[in-house]
Amino acid sequence: MTMRTSGTPVWIDLVAQALETGRDRVLLTAADHPGTRWTGAELTRRIGGAAALLDQAGCPPGTVVPALMTTRPEAMAMVVAGAATERPLAPLSPRLTLAELADCVADLDSPVLLSEPGSADVGHALARRCGRKSVVVGDLPRADAPALTAAGEQTAFVLHTSGTTGQPRRVDVRQDRLGARAVVNARLTRLDAGSVYSASSPFHHIGGLGAFAVALAAGAEIVAFPRFTVDAWRSLEHLGVTHAQAVPAMIEMLLRADAFALPSLRLLQYGASPIHPATLRRALTAMPGVAFVNLFGQTEGAPLTCLSPEDHERAAAGDEELLDSVGRPVEEVELIVHEPDETGVGEVWARGAHLFAPGADGWLRTGDLGRFDERGYVHLVGRKGDMIIRGGENVHPLEVEQTLARHDAVEEAAVIGVPDERVGEAVMAFIVPRDPSAPPEPAELRAFARTTLAGFKVPERWEFVAALPRNPNGKVRRRDLPLPRSI
Repeated sequence: MTMRTSGTPVWIDLVAQALETGRDRVLLTAADHPGTRWTGAELTRRIGGAAALLDQAGCPPGTVVPALMTTRPEAMAMVVAGAATERPLAPLSPRLTLAELADCVADLDSPVLLSEPGSADVGHALARRCGRKSVVVGDLPRADAPALTAAGEQTAFVLHTSGTTGQPRRVDVRQDRLGARAVVNARLTRLDAGSVYSASSPFHHIGGLGAFAVALAAGAEIVAFPRFTVDAWRSLEHLGVTHAQAVPAMIEMLLRADAFALPSLRLLQYGASPIHPATLRRALTAMPGVAFVNLFGQTEGAPLTCLSPEDHERAAAGDEELLDSVGRPVEEVELIVHEPDETGVGEVWARGAHLFAPGADGWLRTGDLGRFDERGYVHLVGRKGDMIIRGGENVHPLEVEQTLARHDAVEEAAVIGVPDERVGEAVMAFIVPRDPSAPPEPAELRAFARTTLAGFKVPERWEFVAALPRNPNGKVRRRDLPLPRSI
């Protein structure tokens, strides 16, 4: 696959331009405090106050500042101030344990740890444990902003991977790569200065801060809400949101609560997992004029592929196989399936100017296993570490999960390998039934799966559960699935 290249902008330059052209427009609104509406001029002054706070706290230039912060206007101002003064912030998940947070902080060199009033207790405890100075960021003062400029190779901020398979890993986000990502994402999601954008992912996530960084660079108004709830989503109706982001589990939750429709919404971006065809049809019925976009990627680099609005329309019209894919590679990415096996499955590798953590040879090794179909769409079959080896045969969990999820009685499914004396690993499925009072019989599910899967891929063991364990980003935590005691 070939990629399109162009000049690489620096993110902070795009932000400075957006702040100047949007001096008199609202660029940042707090959904939980609608009276907090900052114009470009006001945001610039708050960025100045954030830079002054970093000075007063004793944060030296060239150090990375850990921060326990949620999606609030003050957090965005702190990020821009840090990016402009060589003191990049590293937002951390407040849902990690103290030990997990301490492991992340140990890799960050600032003597200061930031938190906000809602996470101050955790911040103080973490600072004591790690030998850092604890600073709580409340209402920011107004001050003259520093020069909003940076070299392309400087770090804008630091993210950590979601840690679904282990300890979160640090990812340094360079100014030039973030600038390139802002351009790519704005094109794919039709985002511009006339847009009003809101995302439901946590601030520390690529779908949170990473998405807001794109919206700010595009000059769009950002509507920030600290935590996703049905009521928080409903509040967006009164704020004129045109672009939003959610994961499929959130979309399903909103549909069940009859709260999905937003009259002003034009485009909904989703990711983290595939969307069920039935869920898509219900969503399109609830909001028939809304474009759906699925962008596939990871903290180390995104987007890699795009399932476009036109793809979703074709899927809703009957081409449901498209929803088993993550779309085609975006124009700015060269994407290959490395060392494919006899079925065409191999590790997905990608390279492009907007990827944050490529290897020394320029290739990002995603750890995802996938294949191309005859139309050029990419189908993921699972993570390298999740692959099940049953009697010498490779079983990819995602392929089995997608098959089971097509059954009318299945809400969602997760598949893992469990020890088995006869075949080494047996395939085990965890099923969330659509109707908990009438779950499908395992024999029925086995027969259904066998119509499209080879026999060795069909689960041998079944467990019915009320819900699948997920991390704050909506991804299933396989290691937390409730194994029966007999295993």
